[in-house]
Amino acid sequence: MSSLFTRRGFTPGIFSISLALCAGIAVAGILWPDTLAGSISEVTSAVFSSLDWFFMLVVTGFLVFVVGIAVSPYGRLQLSKDGEGTEFSTTSWLAMLFAAGMGSGLLFWGVAEPMFHFVAPPVGPGGTVDAARHAMVLTNFHWGLHAWAVYCLGALVLAYFHFRRGTPFLAGSPLRSAFRGAWVEPVAGTADLIAVVAVAFGVAGSLAMGTFQLRTGLASVFGTPTGVVVTVCIMVALFAAYMTSAATSLDKGIKILSNINMGIAVALLCFMLLVGPTPDLLRTLVTSVGDYASSVVGLSFELYPYKGIGGWLHSWTLIYFIWWIAWTPFVGIFIARISRGRTIREFVAGVLLAPTGFSIVWFAVFGGFGLHEEMNGAGGVGDLVKEDVTVALFTVYERVPGSAVLALATLVLVFVFLVTSVDSATYVLGMLTSKGSMDPPRSRKLAWGVALAILGAALALTGNLDVVRATAVLGAIPFTFVMLLQLAAFVRALREDVP
Repeated sequence: MSSLFTRRGFTPGIFSISLALCAGIAVAGILWPDTLAGSISEVTSAVFSSLDWFFMLVVTGFLVFVVGIAVSPYGRLQLSKDGEGTEFSTTSWLAMLFAAGMGSGLLFWGVAEPMFHFVAPPVGPGGTVDAARHAMVLTNFHWGLHAWAVYCLGALVLAYFHFRRGTPFLAGSPLRSAFRGAWVEPVAGTADLIAVVAVAFGVAGSLAMGTFQLRTGLASVFGTPTGVVVTVCIMVALFAAYMTSAATSLDKGIKILSNINMGIAVALLCFMLLVGPTPDLLRTLVTSVGDYASSVVGLSFELYPYKGIGGWLHSWTLIYFIWWIAWTPFVGIFIARISRGRTIREFVAGVLLAPTGFSIVWFAVFGGFGLHEEMNGAGGVGDLVKEDVTVALFTVYERVPGSAVLALATLVLVFVFLVTSVDSATYVLGMLTSKGSMDPPRSRKLAWGVALAILGAALALTGNLDVVRATAVLGAIPFTFVMLLQLAAFVRALREDVP
């Protein structure tokens, strides 16, 4: 084992191992999709059935910890060496956190998730006023403070060790810095490897889900079929776009596209608020904030032990929580890199509250619009969502003026979100498999681009959203234990650095 890892990070052998592992699973998914899907579903189901209580406590514990460290005397510590200031203004920093919270996921689930919980709630009858309110609470619970607490902890640990101790942005760096002993390097190297797999699987899952939504959107706008040929064409177009960006290092262009995407997303949000039942949507927003605030503590420990709905919990809450863990090595690096000079208290407040607040507003408008249509409008949205969740957003668009323009804008949003996300992922994966180098070899980024395309295609061709979600969290299950080790290293470092 010692020959595989070095004190400085990855050796070339780890790059080969991680790439071969991801590519092998991808090829297996293309050649034997049913077998792979069944195997992955069995593994995740077995883990969730035995350890659902553990993952719920871990994610809730992350939230309690980051809030606790922020209000403690440690909250005054800066994520920088003495005398170093912040790299970005507070306004720019919050704007970038806002950008980190956006993505194709909010577009995919903005209408679909509240509607799904409304028609098929975990407890009680569906289609009622209480079901509508609880649907908004559950959606905000899945996308709110708990999600951003996971990102916050992962980013905080990396930022602390990087800016105060000079370590690279590798998952194992906190362990190498805080602990001593023969066990440290093998465990830290394994942590680095697990982080790579978690990022690859998580991004590939989002790539597949985005492909589903693009396929549905194209059918809605242009009447294209939704078969394998269109799926492959979408994947090829995405592959060509993000590989071109990765090969030419069009960083400025990607930043411009990202800013344009943010502008379009906010414009969509404002348009839907204004053309929809505005007073009802604003009431939904205010009520959602109150309901979420009053329910979040109870939901943080709710495992439904006496109601026999563990399957729902595993398919929704736990999948979400572990999916956030899968994205943490990716999103955490981004947040850490832009946060130099922030105090821990300022860091936690910004990372937790800004993206959570935007998500609540997003779901209140889009989810609230869908619920209003179902309960007070023409209806029919719920039945369509039960058949195919990807149609939810486009069905709601059909109820407002300019539906074709809205759908086309959404297609552009999803496409560019996916391109920028996968392009960034190729950089992060290249960095993670190049000893934390901030300028990884172009060949390494391109190799990861090919691997992500194959893995994403394998998931998309299954056509099964549940399999996609289960695969996306597969690498995150072991990374949960990596985050616990990172947390222990962080606490130890704080005690050493602050007498």
